[in-house]
Amino acid sequence: MSVRTFAAIDVGSYELGMKIFEFSGKGGMKEIDNIRHSIELGTDTYQDGIISMSHMDELCEVLSDFSSIMKSYKVDDYKAYGTSAIRETKNTAIVTEQIKLRTGIRLDVLSNSEQRFLHYKAAALKGSRFDEFIREGCAIADIGGGSIQISLFDNDALVTTQNIRLGVLRAMDMLAALAPRTRDMEGILRELIDNQLQVFRKLYLKGRNIRNLILIDDYISVMLYHIGSRDRTFTAEDFRKLATKLKTMTKSEIASAYGLNEETVPLLLPAISIVSRVLKITKAENVWSPGVSLCDGMAYEYAEKEKLVNYRHDFENDIIACAKVMSKRYQGNEERNELIEKVAVDLFEATKKIHGMGKRDRLMLRIASLLNDCGRYISIEAGAECGYDIIMATEMIGLSHTEREIVANIVRFNKMQFMYYNELAVQSVLDKNSYTRIAKLSALFRLADGICRSYRTKVNDVRFSVKGNELVINVYTLDDINLEQGFFFRKASLFEEVFSIKPVMRYKRL
Repeated sequence: MSVRTFAAIDVGSYELGMKIFEFSGKGGMKEIDNIRHSIELGTDTYQDGIISMSHMDELCEVLSDFSSIMKSYKVDDYKAYGTSAIRETKNTAIVTEQIKLRTGIRLDVLSNSEQRFLHYKAAALKGSRFDEFIREGCAIADIGGGSIQISLFDNDALVTTQNIRLGVLRAMDMLAALAPRTRDMEGILRELIDNQLQVFRKLYLKGRNIRNLILIDDYISVMLYHIGSRDRTFTAEDFRKLATKLKTMTKSEIASAYGLNEETVPLLLPAISIVSRVLKITKAENVWSPGVSLCDGMAYEYAEKEKLVNYRHDFENDIIACAKVMSKRYQGNEERNELIEKVAVDLFEATKKIHGMGKRDRLMLRIASLLNDCGRYISIEAGAECGYDIIMATEMIGLSHTEREIVANIVRFNKMQFMYYNELAVQSVLDKNSYTRIAKLSALFRLADGICRSYRTKVNDVRFSVKGNELVINVYTLDDINLEQGFFFRKASLFEEVFSIKPVMRYKRL
């Protein structure tokens, strides 16, 4: 394999970063340069809702420099992502267009779940320490400028992930607003953090034994390297001692002792407080700070796309595990949903030449299968609409906002009348490509649900074959399936409309 050079650009809440990577058959993935520039875009966004003109000029100037550096390295490809500071501005489209015109760099905006998933991938690919930590009860605390993401693992499986809108910069802004009225800034900060974390503890930590904490952040990981072992692990007690020590040091002393930029030292107070409170509510004993950044995750994403690396960890399985936990929370019919999932996947694979979709679409079909009845927890009569609302309100790590909306619509249109593009466009910003995916996946899902219509799992096996303009479905069962046959034809109409192929169901008694 020839050497490839890739640049990853992170437009963050308080800093712009670019890492240059080399990929080769002999050396694998190697970081060859790391450029960082402090700029508090998040302060503008979180306080005013837009990025100021002065910061916009500075942002474009630095990105132009990044572009020149990329040319000097003769990079083969690059990716530039904006996170919460760009995502939460009122004029995101205007900002990204200005950046493109003034610097030539195309900036894509990550959803929160996509951003955290890249962090999580970067940590997972750091080595065996990740696998060791998640084998027992483990929490991942991903601390950003605008929010904290806490994900829980149990027996290697991702149990839940929740976003708490109180990141380092947002906390700093809150403290600045309160500063004239109080001197107990640390106490106020503790109270702000605890108000958010206690809700998480009550809902998700009850009965869970969290022994390990994986810490991902851009603020204190460099400093934590000095108190950890070579593999960047340390105990909760080590962290508490460090937090106590920092209170006695000046900004310049901290910067000098830990090799930090003095401008970023004020960010340490909220970062240290957040980690301290997370350690307290989880009662974790061991901490691992892998020292990864969004740029690392971007490089792994590129390597995955170009088939330059092989993952040991099954990331798709984590997304599915989260969907199963979510289904359980809303008291879904686990046995039936898993049957629908199996039938839907088999149908997807048997009709690949007809639908032309890929692995990502298959994943969304699986998630919709597992969550198809979650809305019944709120309303039996309006279950489809409630299911749509639940999915849209629940962040699923690894899925973009668009993908989540596709899943939500598959669930909604399973029971409700299917909407055509002009109707759906009135209430959604989905483009025509996303709409086509909804139509195809809904047609497949309706068919699978029709085959498994009964809430008793009667189906033993299902086999599909395409013959001419017919999809022949052979259902093997020990029971009578008159109910399924009755509903099947109603469910099959969308499939026939979307693919111009007529489904024909035949059942065989075992």
